[in-house]
Amino acid sequence: MTQTSQRELELVDGERHPWHRYVALGDSFTEGIGDPNPDSPGGYRGWADRLAEELARSQEDFAYANLAIRGRLLQQIVDEQLEPALALAPDLVTISAGGNDLLRPGTDPDHLALKLDAAVGRLAESGATVLLFNGPDVGSTPVLSAIRSKVAIYNEHLRTIAARHDAIIADMWSLRQLSDSRMWASDRLHFSPLGHHTIAIMALEALNVPHELSPMDPAPLPNRSWRAARAEDLVWAREYFVPWVIRRIRHKSSGDGLSAKRPTAAPVFGIGVPLGSGDALTGDAILNQQSQGK
Repeated sequence: MTQTSQRELELVDGERHPWHRYVALGDSFTEGIGDPNPDSPGGYRGWADRLAEELARSQEDFAYANLAIRGRLLQQIVDEQLEPALALAPDLVTISAGGNDLLRPGTDPDHLALKLDAAVGRLAESGATVLLFNGPDVGSTPVLSAIRSKVAIYNEHLRTIAARHDAIIADMWSLRQLSDSRMWASDRLHFSPLGHHTIAIMALEALNVPHELSPMDPAPLPNRSWRAARAEDLVWAREYFVPWVIRRIRHKSSGDGLSAKRPTAAPVFGIGVPLGSGDALTGDAILNQQSQGK
């Protein structure tokens, strides 16, 4: 298998990309948490499903697997997902790992980068194109702002890793739209459907793939009083923060007992894919209408 480098991507024909088998590795971000959809495997859609749907439009034999499981630390992703991913013989791999590690006190981003570097090296040696996701700028995010400096350090390592292995960076740090609170789910840790949609567009553009996704223009947020905002904070703490702390104390994970939602590479039959009915309203078009209050 011949690796498709970032330089070669610029030569891809305008309507056809070179990939036929895509495997996604990672944690809740790649699983699609925050973007619930009962019609998607595992009940969540997410940016990776959206990416696969768009890639499937121009390749009839396209197949997609998603091995990501919520709550996984970087070493768990390497131990549990790397070999199964390689066994699927992908020609495109996305990997996002380390976010859960950075949330833990005392985590060293330099040490994390060494582990990720080895994993990306294995994937690149297989001949697959590797797309790496760096972390978003969480400076304006109330829950995550405390780890902003660690994310920034880790991101610099990711750029070095990408350059070393001729991988591609999906640059979430530069995606300024993610500072909008509407891009985040109610748990304030994961992305909303709007956030996943926006990230999917960015990933497709990083791969230089023509697509049919359009940026969404959500309705403005309603004005909230100080009292209403504090009430929302209390609800968030009770429903999300306290359970998260309890899991940390008990050394439990939200992904315990769960398996990958797409463990084998198979055709994409997700929302938004025109399987002979190209005039059908896509899931993202519906989402766009809902976000504008239509």
